[in-house]
Amino acid sequence: MDTLPIAIFEILSFGAIVVLVVLGLGIIASMMGIFNFAQGEFVLLGAYVTYLVHSVGLPVPLGMLAAPVVVGALGFILEKLVVRRFYAAPIVAMLGTYALGLIIREVVRGLIGGLYLSVPEPIGGSITIGSLHFATWRGVIVIITLLVMAASHVLLAYTSFGLRVRASLENPSLARASGISTGMIYSLTFASGAALAGLAGALIVPVFSLFADLGIRFLIQGFVAVMVGGVGSFAGPVAGASVIGTFSASLPWLMSPVIADVLVFVLAIIFIKFRPQGLISGRGVNR
Repeated sequence: MDTLPIAIFEILSFGAIVVLVVLGLGIIASMMGIFNFAQGEFVLLGAYVTYLVHSVGLPVPLGMLAAPVVVGALGFILEKLVVRRFYAAPIVAMLGTYALGLIIREVVRGLIGGLYLSVPEPIGGSITIGSLHFATWRGVIVIITLLVMAASHVLLAYTSFGLRVRASLENPSLARASGISTGMIYSLTFASGAALAGLAGALIVPVFSLFADLGIRFLIQGFVAVMVGGVGSFAGPVAGASVIGTFSASLPWLMSPVIADVLVFVLAIIFIKFRPQGLISGRGVNR
């Protein structure tokens, strides 16, 4: 019986990580109509920035604050220079962002020498309830994820910036005629998605360590989660991430982790086959 609460806590914490990664990917996919295949490497960069700040003797929380800023700024620059050239061809955009991700991954691999590098948890220890021990930092990740989700929803649903973003999504031509700079909206949206990935990398690096392929697993799970949840709304990718994160964290308790990963993808493919619009369908991007 003692293992059940711990298993539920592990499922929640891993699900929160997947939600945080998918939130940025989902915002880009839903608001801009392209899948950013460099999102996993933005996670890697967030982890790397956190490690760099720690390696020069500065506090780890400072690195975690710097990670989304640095990665978001890089995302803004890449959108301006590269990504925006592919909006008219989503397939080309996928290949282009994949190439960007490959470059980022191999650069980081060269910088860290193919090693696994550790970063300490800013808040170590565990919370003890009776005979049960719950890792404090994993609980912090869950809380931060909930706060980020709430802030993102408020930003998109109740602010003037969110209104401009939704207007640019629904009818870009009308938005431009109304004086909205859709080009800047797209840049900021892409940067926001990159920043969320950078934050995810910063939060998870104490748990998973830093290595060059850190972002690959989360990219694959994020892509599947967006497809399961549905593109075109804020709630869709979050719902998909919750489902995929729950299955990815719970099935290894019942079977081999390798079989569990395969089963998650098989179940996702079957679901998408019968409901291609996802759990929560939204309006597509119409440029």
